[in-house]
Parts: sequence; structure tokens; C-alpha cells
Amino acid sequence: MHRAFLKQTQTLVTTAFGLIAALAWNTAITTLVHAYLPTGSGLVMLFLYALVVTALAVFVGVALSRAAARIGLDEGGK
Repeated sequence: MHRAFLKQTQTLVTTAFGLIAALAWNTAITTLVHAYLPTGSGLVMLFLYALVVTALAVFVGVALSRAAARIGLDEGGK
């Protein structure tokens, strides 16, 4: 029971910090997009933001997948 509690706590804390990091990146990217688009381009900004975030997510996902393959990690996270 004690080990399960620690494992669950570790998972929850790691997830919480991941969410905080995601929110920080959200603010940074939103500010960057706002800096380069004129005021009043709300819908365009939202689509550009979505494209930037999607491209970033794909890039990071592929890079992490390649790094995991290089060090011998499989899909199961062993």
C-alpha cells in the first residue's frame, strides 16, 4: 500500500509540473503571436496559434521518440 501511494503521488506531482510547464509555454507562445500580428486579427491569431502549437508538439514528439529509440526505450517505457 505504501509503495502504491508513493508511485501515485509521484505520478500526480509530475503531471502537475507538466501542466504548469504547458501553461507557461501557452503564455509565451500566445505573447509571441500577439507581438507579430496586428491588433484586431483575433480569428487569424487563434488559427496561427493553433498551427504553431501543433507544429511544436509534433516536432517535440518526434524528437523525443527518436531520442528514446536511440537509447533503447520501447513503446512500453521499459
